[in-house]
Amino acid sequence: MSSSSQSTKNIFSLTEDLLVRVYEKLAFESDRKSFRLVCREFRRIDSLTRKHLRVLRVEFLPSLLQKHPQLQSLDLSSCPRIDDGVVSLLLTRVGPGSNSVSWASWTQGLRRLVLSRATGLRFSGLEMLARACPSLESVDVSYCCGFGDREAAALSCAVGLKELKMDKCLQLSDVGLAKIAVRCLKLEKLSLKWCMEITDLAVDLLCKKCVDLKFLDISYLKVTNESLNPIASLLKLEVLCLMACPLIDDAGLQYIERGCPSLKAIDVSRCEGVGSSGLIAVVRGHHNLVELNAGYCLTELSSTLLHWIKNLKQLEMIRIEGARISESGFQVISTNSKSLLEIGLSKCVGVSNMGIMRLISGCINLRVLNLTCCHSVTDAAISAIADSCRKLVCLKLESCNMITEKGLCQLGSFCLLLEEIDLTDCCGVNDKGLEYLSRCSELSCLKLGLCTNISDKGLFYIGSNCTKILELDLYRCTGIGDGGLEAISRGCKKLTKLNLSYCNEVSDRGLGYISNLEELFDLEMRRLDKVTGVGLEAIAAGCKRLADLDLKHCVKVGDSGFWALAYYSRNLRQINLSYCAISDMALCMMMGNLTRLQEAKLVHMTNVTVEGFELALRACCVRIKKVKLLAPLRFLLSSEILETLHARGCIIRWD
Repeated sequence: MSSSSQSTKNIFSLTEDLLVRVYEKLAFESDRKSFRLVCREFRRIDSLTRKHLRVLRVEFLPSLLQKHPQLQSLDLSSCPRIDDGVVSLLLTRVGPGSNSVSWASWTQGLRRLVLSRATGLRFSGLEMLARACPSLESVDVSYCCGFGDREAAALSCAVGLKELKMDKCLQLSDVGLAKIAVRCLKLEKLSLKWCMEITDLAVDLLCKKCVDLKFLDISYLKVTNESLNPIASLLKLEVLCLMACPLIDDAGLQYIERGCPSLKAIDVSRCEGVGSSGLIAVVRGHHNLVELNAGYCLTELSSTLLHWIKNLKQLEMIRIEGARISESGFQVISTNSKSLLEIGLSKCVGVSNMGIMRLISGCINLRVLNLTCCHSVTDAAISAIADSCRKLVCLKLESCNMITEKGLCQLGSFCLLLEEIDLTDCCGVNDKGLEYLSRCSELSCLKLGLCTNISDKGLFYIGSNCTKILELDLYRCTGIGDGGLEAISRGCKKLTKLNLSYCNEVSDRGLGYISNLEELFDLEMRRLDKVTGVGLEAIAAGCKRLADLDLKHCVKVGDSGFWALAYYSRNLRQINLSYCAISDMALCMMMGNLTRLQEAKLVHMTNVTVEGFELALRACCVRIKKVKLLAPLRFLLSSEILETLHARGCIIRWD
């Protein structure tokens, strides 16, 4: 017997529980997909053990739910056509008798349900889901433009909810939130970001009923200090997010000082009324604070506030973006250096090399450092960071124009765990700097936008050594051409996001190389003047996972490229065709064939007539969620199509 056949026999002699254990060790979806394609038995193991399912097309839902009865998490955020009727069909199971109806088996173990952007789902569908899933603990209905008080009342039937996310549910008012507060008494995490109709009244009731809340996000709400009084009574609250709440000020934060004994993290960034005295109150009352985000709400980091911050011995994250800070202030913050994992100093005034050196001298555990727009930072500071912060995984240096290859040499020598670095608009970065940086083999995100001194040679170093890169930004890197893309396509096979906008030397040949990146998910290629339909055809045929595509100002791409998109790119969810030379027929074919398309930007398309826009919108009106059109079309398109789009929850942005 050959060794290969013996190996095959050994694999298939494994018991079911051993195969399950092997499957559970597979961390990446691509590996799990390969596993289930081996044979029927491996596919059966996948069906039995799969706990999470993210569905892209609603027509596959019935068969998928039947194959995976053990689901604990179901994500339907990419199914724009799901509505109450679809939910009814999915939930109902008819028994042997004509009157025997019960809930489908997949509902019994479901704990997490993601319905964000499900614009067609209303109160009856939500109520059916809430009643059919007895184990439901987490629901996300963010950005559901039709979600209002009736829908909130329906969702409140899920009395076991512990986590609820309702970001930007603009029709939700105090009435709907009151229904949830009264019935969902086990709530531990609640996000109401951008729910603009919520007032102090509902927040007060929420805090009285849901006393187990540990996480509360009311960012961007027009609640006042009156809301902070009941919030302070939440004994278990650990995280409080108040970002950009314009009516909250220092007086309100006095309540937090005397309450919330379990508070570990607070975010008051962009709160115009919050100053040093309010933050002093919070810090004074919570010596165990772990995270403090005060970005863009302080003009200056006062000595008194620094005195109290010094007492936060467990502080792991501090963000003070936009504030003026003295060199002595850096020294005070550094007293907590051993516990600090993240420091945010974006756009801070007074950041100097000496200040940075004092700050990070003992930051041996620092993971994230943001120095965006700290223009005085030079290679000396970067060298100090590299020497002290060997565990650094994220470094943001956008617009730090004085950084050169010398600083990158130090990073490449000592910060070998670096996963993300932002060098956008750092004009001192060149090919030699990228050679040094390529020693950071763990890099997954590299941003080089506006770095005009790099060329294909620099990308060759990145492609050769940084094989784990997932995101690469080359925006306006005018020295980049087809040769650099060849190097990236050979070495960075896991790339999911790529920005080539305004890289004018890139041609169809370069896109041919990019078409070999099978995992590519997001591609920006604005104004690539040398690219034609041939290049777009290659992308469409090769990058089957592509979901976001920006073709703005690609004026030389003809209909052949758009036909290819319509035929191959069935996973596209967002597309920008503004200023493209597409015809009526090609636009209609694309909008009709791309069944997962949710957002389209369609302005200044001179070859498309009013009739072409009308037919294209009719072809996609059942699923499109957001579309951008020129303002004059408001008066030229039929009222019927505009009313249909509105009824379906589509948001039209008139440019």
